[in-house]
Amino acid sequence: MRISMISEHASPLAALGGVDAGGQNVHVAALSEALAKRGHHVTVYTRRDATELPARVRVGSRFDVVHVDAGPPCHVPKDELLPFMGELADGVSRDWSQRPPDVVHGHFWMSGLAALDAARRPGTGYRVPVIQTFHALGTVKRRHQGAEDTSPQERRWLEPGVGRSADRIIATCSDEVFELKAMGINTGKISIAPCGVDLNFFSSEGAVAARTRSHRILSVGRLVPRKGVDLVIRALPHLREGGFDDVELLIVGGGGDSGVLDADPEVRRLMDLAADLGVADQVRLQGQVSRSEMPGLFRSADAVVCAPWYEPFGIVPLEAMACGVPVVAAAVGGLRDTVVDRGTGLHVPPRDPEAIASALAMLLGDPALRTELGNAGTVRARTRYSWDRVAAETEKAYQLAAAGAPAGVVPMEGAAL
Repeated sequence: MRISMISEHASPLAALGGVDAGGQNVHVAALSEALAKRGHHVTVYTRRDATELPARVRVGSRFDVVHVDAGPPCHVPKDELLPFMGELADGVSRDWSQRPPDVVHGHFWMSGLAALDAARRPGTGYRVPVIQTFHALGTVKRRHQGAEDTSPQERRWLEPGVGRSADRIIATCSDEVFELKAMGINTGKISIAPCGVDLNFFSSEGAVAARTRSHRILSVGRLVPRKGVDLVIRALPHLREGGFDDVELLIVGGGGDSGVLDADPEVRRLMDLAADLGVADQVRLQGQVSRSEMPGLFRSADAVVCAPWYEPFGIVPLEAMACGVPVVAAAVGGLRDTVVDRGTGLHVPPRDPEAIASALAMLLGDPALRTELGNAGTVRARTRYSWDRVAAETEKAYQLAAAGAPAGVVPMEGAAL
C-alpha cells in the first residue's frame, strides 16, 4: 500500500534526531517506520521550517520525508499555521501528480484540512481516502485552558468539519471517541489504535542513572502549565509531613525552543514555587536531554508522575512502564487507558497534589508494590503497545477506509485498551 501522511508542524525527522520532539513527532516517525517494515511505502509531508532542508529525505527503503514550501521557511508557532494549509495541499498534490497514494493520513486538525484539500481536488481524476488522527481536540483544550487557548478561532468549526469529512478517524483512546461523538461525528467510522513505544530502546534492563537521595520521583515532558508539574512540586511538602523527606524530584524538559532553562518563564515559575514551599533543595531541573539518556533516567526513578490537566494520550507513561517503573497518573484522557489503576500504577484525581502525595507515599513505602506494578507495566507495554501492533491496527483502518466499509467503533484487537 502506498501511504501518504501529512504532519504540518511535527516532522518525524525531529523525533529521529532531536531532543525537543513532542508526542506527534514521535508518533508519526515510529508509525511510519513500523508501516514501512510491514512492506508499505510511506511518504510523510511536513512544512519546510528551515531554508537548508532538502526537498526529500530518504529515511529508509520504504520511508521518505518531503519538505513542502508552505509559508516562510522558518519556525512558525503551530497555532499560526492555518493560512498556509492551502500551500501545503498544493505541494502534496504536486508530488502526487504522477502517482497518487492509496490513502492519506492527516495528523492534527490542520493537516486534516490539507489532506482533504489534496485528496479531493476537482479535475485531478482521483479521490484518495482520507484517514484522520487528531492527537488533540480543540473542544478539550478550550474546556481546560479557557482564555489561554491560543488556537485560531476557526478551529471551532473547521476541526469538526475535518472529522465529518474524513473517510475514517483513528482515535488514540476510548475517551476520544466520546469527545468525537459530542462533536457530532459518526462513531461508525472510528477505529481505535493507541500510540506505541519503542520496546527495543525502552526496557527494564540496562544502565541506571545515578541519584543522590534515597528516593527519586521523575517528571518528563514539555514545561507548560497544563502538564501539571507544579502539582508534583506541591506534593513534596505533603510527602515530607508523611516522613518521606529524602526525596528528589527530577524534572526533564523545559527551556523552550532554545533549550535554555533560564529563559523559560515556566521554569522560573516552578522554581519560585519550590522556593516558596521550602522544597527547592529537593527539585532538580534537568532540562532537555538526549534520547539515549532517557531509559537510564526512567530506571533510576521509584515512580514517574504524569499529572496533566488533560492528556489526549501520553507517551511518557508507556516509556516508564516499558522500563519497569510504576506510574502515578491523573485519571484523564488516554492515561485512563494506558495506566491500569493498582495494576501498573496508581490513578489520582486531576489537579490534586495531596492525592499525588498519598499515591507516592504508598509506592515509596512499599518496595514490593513498586516491583509488582513495575513488572506488570513492562508486560503491558510489551503485549499491547509495540509499534508493530499499532501499525497493524492502523493498517486495518486504512483498509476499511479504502474499501469504504461502514463499521462500528473498531477497538484495538484483543481486550480493551
